[in-house]
Amino acid sequence: MSVMPVVGIDDLAIYVPKLYLDYKDFAEARGIDPQKLEYGIGIKKMAIADTNQDSACMAANACLKLMQKNHLHPEDIGRVYVATESSLDESKAMNSFVIGMLEQIYGEGSFEHAGGIECKFACVSGSYALYDNANWIRAEENNGKAAIVIVSDIAKYDMGSTGEYTQGAGAVALLIRENPRLMAYDPKVPSTTIKNEYDFYRPFGKETPLVNGSYSNLLYLISVRKAFDLYKEKAIKTGLIKLKDGESITDHIDYFAVHLPYRKMGEKALAYLLRHEWRHLPRWKHVIKEIGMQEPQPKDPRGTIESILADTEFMKADEQFRRAFMQTSFYNEVYEKKMASSLEASAIIGNLYTASMYMGLRSLLEFEFKKGIDLEGKRIGFGSYGSGSSAMVFSGIIQPQYKEVVSKMNLDEDIGPRQKLSMEEYERLHRNERTFKDSVIRAHKEFVLVRLGGNTADKAGFREYNYVS
Repeated sequence: MSVMPVVGIDDLAIYVPKLYLDYKDFAEARGIDPQKLEYGIGIKKMAIADTNQDSACMAANACLKLMQKNHLHPEDIGRVYVATESSLDESKAMNSFVIGMLEQIYGEGSFEHAGGIECKFACVSGSYALYDNANWIRAEENNGKAAIVIVSDIAKYDMGSTGEYTQGAGAVALLIRENPRLMAYDPKVPSTTIKNEYDFYRPFGKETPLVNGSYSNLLYLISVRKAFDLYKEKAIKTGLIKLKDGESITDHIDYFAVHLPYRKMGEKALAYLLRHEWRHLPRWKHVIKEIGMQEPQPKDPRGTIESILADTEFMKADEQFRRAFMQTSFYNEVYEKKMASSLEASAIIGNLYTASMYMGLRSLLEFEFKKGIDLEGKRIGFGSYGSGSSAMVFSGIIQPQYKEVVSKMNLDEDIGPRQKLSMEEYERLHRNERTFKDSVIRAHKEFVLVRLGGNTADKAGFREYNYVS
């Protein structure tokens, strides 16, 4: 009987646009209390794409960084996948744009052998892409080659909408291979849920999404919790995790990385999961004692999301209980030890859709390492969610060689110097009043868009990119 290969993330690289919007400027212009953004939402800076940037060139920039710092050549790579919900074409896949850019550096046809697709399922698609490529390597169909999965997005919302302060842009490229230095996936436990929903969607031809915010937030929590229940069932059945009396499976997960539309949502997701996992354990009576109130129950515990949201008395009481729970020593011990570091990057970059959880992973590794904590053997639990809707829960173990990768991480250096936009400049960019030929910043050592469309109808969607040295 052959032994299943150990597969996971060997390294990762990020790309973040050099423009940003400061939360104080935004709050003043929109008549919002700045503290609501800094503490209520958890945002200080939102990365904004320049006129000559899109999700494809951000993906290529992250991928090139990954290859250069690992001294990789095209022949080392067997697959290049791009997961995004900022697609540029209804037919042509984004990874083909990316390969075209990379071949400007590595030579025409150098990636011809590297298969791959563009993956779409809102923010969860990157997790599906990683799982697919991990299985490709486990099946030994990779011929010794690694895979690269790139998650790249631009989160853009209508001006004046409640989603406007959860914008952002960026890409993360992840190197997937056998015997990884960074993190190995726990096998046979990834778990998914899927349902036809309209919590967040973007119809053809529309640049910004249609969002049912409160519905989407609750759906996110419920979907990840259901996937977590399936994960727990598999983890116990396979013997990956053995629970003792009074234990929660959350006790066996050292760190949590979850989808981050904004920083505070990660904190709420952790609270929701812990409440779900702890309320039937002996420790819950001590939690309730510290809170000083019983956990409220909806009128119809098995009702729909609509009926729960319509139960205004419950929603008000539950919000009060959630806030109190998040003030307890029980919650704060888990939050500080297992999640806080993963949220640092989100506060200064913003929402990255498919890339948000993986930027969170990058943040978690760097800031925990800087605390002097030994990460070897620690388990990271992932809660990935994509509207429409699907959730995926999986986990992985940090490997003995992790220091080779993590010790070199520096978020500020990797992002590089940035330029603050005025609200006037930001709004001009948002309204697409500047063309790709009129960028705010002059490109340097990166791929940018240099041609869009053509003189004839058959070139209407043509996009051309160049590497600017």
